[in-house]
Formats: sequence, structure tokens, C-alpha cells
Amino acid sequence: MTAEEAAKRLGISRATLYAYVSRGYVRSSPDPEHPRERRYAREDIERLRTRAEERKDPSKATERALQWGGPVLESAITLISGDGLYYRGYDATELARTKPIEEVAALIWGGALAGGIFAATPIHVVSGRSGEGLPFVNRAVSILPLVAARDPLAYDLRPHAVAQSGWRILNLLTSVAAESSELAATIDETLQKRWAPRLAAARECIRAALILCADHELNVSAFVARCVASAGSDPYAVVVAALSAVAGSKHGGMTARIETMFDQMRRTRDLRAAIAERLRRGETLYGFGHRLYPGGDPRAAALMRLLHDRRAKSKEFGFAHHLAEAAEEVLGEKPTLDFALVALARALKLPPGAPLVLFALGRTIGWIGHAIEQYARDEVLRPRARYVGPPPVTPSS
Repeated sequence: MTAEEAAKRLGISRATLYAYVSRGYVRSSPDPEHPRERRYAREDIERLRTRAEERKDPSKATERALQWGGPVLESAITLISGDGLYYRGYDATELARTKPIEEVAALIWGGALAGGIFAATPIHVVSGRSGEGLPFVNRAVSILPLVAARDPLAYDLRPHAVAQSGWRILNLLTSVAAESSELAATIDETLQKRWAPRLAAARECIRAALILCADHELNVSAFVARCVASAGSDPYAVVVAALSAVAGSKHGGMTARIETMFDQMRRTRDLRAAIAERLRRGETLYGFGHRLYPGGDPRAAALMRLLHDRRAKSKEFGFAHHLAEAAEEVLGEKPTLDFALVALARALKLPPGAPLVLFALGRTIGWIGHAIEQYARDEVLRPRARYVGPPPVTPSS
């Protein structure tokens, strides 16, 4: 929006608008067509306008609670604070740098960092080739119910039992992703040996990505997971439902849009001009700007730093790095986790679809954590709807 449009929309002066920008309430970026002017993020303007309306009429806040509203459920798993992400009080970026996946899963599921607490996990091999050639999510949601039917402990919903089921599910999904029933000592090692056997650095990058994807508060797939768990369904069903949500193009499936954007923009030498042209056509630059992190997504920053340390000479990483720089210069926005996952997959030369696989595998840890919390609450989630249809018809006499 132009300054005039933004100020009018908020009912404020331009001076107040500029003050909002200086305080970080509204993002602005240079106008590609008029270098001396700036544009103001419509999303931020609408958010401020919504808040002003809700202060005048609190009932409107309730109506909007399901669209990025205030917390609707209590959870002790994840805190998003400022530009930080914390799992049960631990900085997620530090965990990704220093801890193995098993310990982070134990933290999210049980509240304490611990290793060696999960039982040995047999892999259930489902016979037949009906899943060959299908994307990871399709294969996963087909196999999970079959394995659940064979698991005598699937309906043991006590916290420690659900954690053990969660570990079995996580390893099963790893075998689906790797397309092998042979697992290495750790999940990240299994994927590295299958996806990038000649690149030892891939293991550390994969582990960090899985941990940084583990949970992100009440996003749509976590909310779906809690709804299904509230009905008393087993953890396998919880993960099936959450996988169905995460594959959507507005959630984990966003990585597919970013991959296509990467392919399109690799053809240009002037990334800033290409970004401006994309905006001129009314097209979105995917993978930049996260509304929960005004200063930038810490998960993306951590992965991009790790790639810089381990794969600085990769042409794919070089392109991603330059694209991120150009986007920040033009838009004033920094990369999101989705962007970083695509950059990681390209830099490590992982198979097609790997960004979504990493996202879904990592997020499985969070889904199980939310299921454990919801089972303990022993309450069915049942939001009410505000009816806006035609009134009841009174039969004529």
C-alpha cells in the first residue's frame, strides 16, 4: 500500500504511520517503480486495523480467534517470543546445534532431555508395490493405519506409552522416507546414508532441520492433531490427520512453490530486477517474511548459517544466499523456514520433495507432543459456530 492508502486505512496521519514503521509495527520497502517512495505491508496495516476494531468491540476478537487469534489452548511445549523459538524453555536453535533427535523428542514428549529411553523399534514392512512413485505423504498415510492395526499398544494412551508409540511412528516414517526397512543408529544417519551417502556434512544439516521443524505452537496441523487426539483416536490416526494438513500448499506444501520459484529465478542474472518484475506482475515472492517473527525467522537463520559453514562452495547455496540478500533489499523481508529447507535440500542435492519430507518428519515430534497433552486433558475440542445462514422457516398455516 502507498503511504496515503495505509494512513487512510488506519485513520491516522502519515507521521503516525512513519512512527509505526520505526517501531517495527509496519514493514516497508522501496517501491520498485518509484525509487523515492516506499510501500507498506498490507498484512501489517490490516493487523493493526483489526486490533483497533477489537479494542472498540471485544466480541470481534472472539469471531477472529481461529485466524491467528490469541491462544485458544494451553500448551507447555513451545514458546514463540519476539524472534526466538523455545521447546519447553530451551532455545530450539541451540538444541538443533547440540542435541540428537532422540533427546529433543524426549524433551517435547516428557519434559526432560534424555537419551536411550525409547525401546528398540521393529519396522513393519507392508508388502506390495502400490505405493511406488507416490509422494511421501501419500505413502505415509496409506501405511500408518495398517501398522496401527498390528500394534497392540496403539490404544495405550498413557503419556509414557504414547511416547513409545511416537518413537515407533517416527522411525516408521523415516523408513518410508528412506524407502528402506533398514535403519541406522539414528534417524539423521538413516536419511543421510540413503539420500547423500557421499556427503558426511549432510547428516548434521538433516538433524538440525528435523529439530527446527519439530514444533511451532498451534499451527494448523498441530491443531488438527489435538482435535483428533481429543476424540480418543490413537497416535497413528493423529499423525495421519496431521500429515493430511501439512501437505497443503499453505502449510508444509509451501516448499513446492518455493522450489518452483527457485527454478524460475535461476534463469536470471539480476535477482533484484527479477524480484521487482515478479511483484509488478502481482506474483508472490514465496518464502519471505513470517508474521510471528518481525526480525526474521530464527529457524531459517540457523539453517542458513549452518549451510554457510558446511556448504559455502555449493552453487545452489550461493544462489539461495544471493536470492535471500536481494529479497531483503527489495522487500525488507528475511527468509522463512520453508525457504531454508529448500536451500538445504538443493545444497545437499537431496531427492525431489525432500523439503516437505523433512518438515513432516520433524513436525511428527510436535504432533505426538500435542497428542500427549490432549490425552491428559481428557476433553473433546468442540468450537461453536456462529450461524449466518437463513432464519428458520415458519410453516404457513
